[in-house]
Amino acid sequence: MNDETLQPDDDAPIHEPRHWRDNGWTAVVIKNDDDEGWAVSMTPDGQSEPALIGPWTMGRDKKNPKPLDTNAFNTLVKTAHEVVRRHEQHLQATLHKSVDISTADGDVKITLDIVPDEYEPYAMLTALDADGEQVAQVKVSAGFKLNNASAQRWADAGFVRPG
Repeated sequence: MNDETLQPDDDAPIHEPRHWRDNGWTAVVIKNDDDEGWAVSMTPDGQSEPALIGPWTMGRDKKNPKPLDTNAFNTLVKTAHEVVRRHEQHLQATLHKSVDISTADGDVKITLDIVPDEYEPYAMLTALDADGEQVAQVKVSAGFKLNNASAQRWADAGFVRPG
């Protein structure tokens, strides 16, 4: 027997009363520090922080937590997926904005795409014509406020980089 056969499989499912790992998620039932109850954390594989922490049901003895089971785990996975999806949608909405304006040359969609670089965040301000063709693009501050008025000013100035 070699050493490899003795190593645990980090991707193997775990189905224990307080610890489940399956389908890309790990659920751990933990003591709630705030009171006498229990909580469950849901962490996606490869992540160090849980995506969801919520209350967990007490067992029949009113002292220990209810054991995890397939149905509970699947419900937790579904809920955690939804939390992650909402977070991603919020982030998307925060980083990508657009407005539609009218110019002498026709309708133009102005987009602002923020690049949240840790050291030097910036944004790309882009003008697209009615056919979706790029008319102009400039790099601006990540703090640039895109609204109908700022977009119209940019277009009226000939799409030069805003000052």
